[in-house]
Amino acid sequence: MNDTAPTTERKRGSGVKMVYDLLRDEILDLDLPPGSLIDEAQLAERLKVSRTPIREALVRLAGEGLISTLPNRSTLVSHIDFVNMHTYFDALVLMYRVTTQLAARYHRVEDLDIIRGHQAEFAAAVQAQDALAMIATNAAFHLAIAEAGRNPYFTSLFKRLLDEGRRILRLYYQSYEDRLPQRFVDEHADMIAAIVARDTDRAEQLGRAHAEQIVQQIQKFLTGGERLTIKL
Repeated sequence: MNDTAPTTERKRGSGVKMVYDLLRDEILDLDLPPGSLIDEAQLAERLKVSRTPIREALVRLAGEGLISTLPNRSTLVSHIDFVNMHTYFDALVLMYRVTTQLAARYHRVEDLDIIRGHQAEFAAAVQAQDALAMIATNAAFHLAIAEAGRNPYFTSLFKRLLDEGRRILRLYYQSYEDRLPQRFVDEHADMIAAIVARDTDRAEQLGRAHAEQIVQQIQKFLTGGERLTIKL
């Protein structure tokens, strides 16, 4: 009897993670489009779990802003705010620029191994045409660059922006039919070279160009407003 409790607890924890991982991937991959109704009973039947791990997983997803609960207690996949997306991209482009610049100035030798490792993973994801892996490895690559810049405030903001924008990046990869051009892998390599050379101006320019092409690719999803120009 004593041996069953830890097993039960592990299964319970595993159930929450399984539900969370599955729903998060389906939301981020747009298999569950914005505005989709999430039915706990149907999920329980589909995943063969009780409602408890489903509810715990939904709490986590709500904390990440991926789902919303209406006053009538219906649960929906959160909408993407395209109207104000230009403000999101102003912040995102700025973070690409400043974190790459700071990495060129403040990086340590050990940072380069981490950055190159994430670059290799990103290149493999591009080769495999695995969109979710591209999004994850791209975020890891740029966050490693941010870490190398040694400003935890910028790193924290950049992580938040990348997390909040994963569905937007999914649309971005869909626009290429998940066949991301090799030039984006090459752009990462150019960033690494500028960081290694401690060329802060070149690093900032590359970070900006890399981010701006993302904006340009999904302009059709944006509405209104002038882009903010900030001189570093």
